[in-house]
Amino acid sequence: MARAATLLGDKWTLLILREAFYGVSRFEDLRLDLAAPRAALSQRLDTLVADGVLERSPYKENNSRLRHEYRLTPKGRELAIILIAIMQWGDRHMRDDAPPLVLRDQDTHEALTLALTTASGRIVSPDKIEKRLRDDQE
Repeated sequence: MARAATLLGDKWTLLILREAFYGVSRFEDLRLDLAAPRAALSQRLDTLVADGVLERSPYKENNSRLRHEYRLTPKGRELAIILIAIMQWGDRHMRDDAPPLVLRDQDTHEALTLALTTASGRIVSPDKIEKRLRDDQE
């Protein structure tokens, strides 16, 4: 958990990842959407690329200089669960109004919520989690 928090544990990184999930991929679009300082944005993007969360892809438009887009890798896309958990927790505990965004299944259009489930599909509340070392570490 500490290693993941080191990578993900600041506001700019989480906001960059949120924007990447929304499909924002270009530096200047990220900077404008987030109102992020250039240096902070550049440093966070470099870190996320180095850690394999984002990949940098070159592009060039109408005689302009070469630029890069930042796209989520499979490793980065797995972070959706973490970001959704943070969003849903914030919606429940830090808002006095309706959440601005509802996530839905593309096929059924049902609202999505995150839950802890067993392999058989039973939902487990956080206060019912048993913590134990893996068998090979006992």
